[in-house]
Amino acid sequence: MKAIWIISKRELKVFFDSLIAYILIVVFLGISGFFTWLYGSDVFFTGQASLQPFFGIAYWTLFFFIPALTMKMIAEEKKSGTIELLLTKAVSDWQVIWGKFLACLILIAIALGLTIPYYLTIWAIGPVDHGAVWSGYLGTLLMSMAYIGIGLFASSITNNQIVAFLTSLFVGVFFLIIFDVLANNFTGFTGQLFNYLSLSTHFESISRGVIDTKSLLYFFSVTFFGLFLAESALSKRNIVE
Repeated sequence: MKAIWIISKRELKVFFDSLIAYILIVVFLGISGFFTWLYGSDVFFTGQASLQPFFGIAYWTLFFFIPALTMKMIAEEKKSGTIELLLTKAVSDWQVIWGKFLACLILIAIALGLTIPYYLTIWAIGPVDHGAVWSGYLGTLLMSMAYIGIGLFASSITNNQIVAFLTSLFVGVFFLIIFDVLANNFTGFTGQLFNYLSLSTHFESISRGVIDTKSLLYFFSVTFFGLFLAESALSKRNIVE
């Protein structure tokens, strides 16, 4: 665990030293704030004290931001050769992957934490469903974990950042849109399978305050599978070389 934390701190330092973290946080807060408070928000148009508009925007912005965050984490290190220096240390491939994963998750958690004033403002406006708000934050974090797992996998199979970014988006589209579309066009077991594979199904359920084991298992499974594939890609590369 100590090695994982050391790698995470190293990655976080890279994020903040290169201004990536500041840009991500400012843009995320700017976009989410604009669409939550100034454009199409239920708060001012219907008088409902709810953060659902924010979670709806976060659902899409993180879909693009996280691949942009993860695209260089392994791909750039492979291209520059720094991954070799890292792997010659007393760390395993799994520790490298988990360290990078934790760094991304912490940065996303910081960005979400800075939106707590949205929650406090909504609370001041009127009665708010606190359970739904915290469930929404939980759902957003779980969704972010899945995106990070997919992003690290995409970054592990190439040394080109753009390819990693596009691959992450391509895979993410299946979970975000295509499985949902297929679920609506099939019935029976096939329809239920695609419905379960759809990320939106589980995110919407949790963001409404319905937290069940199926949704938790889904997000943890997608996350772990993405990290497992990333570790496998890193291991195969080491064997070949």
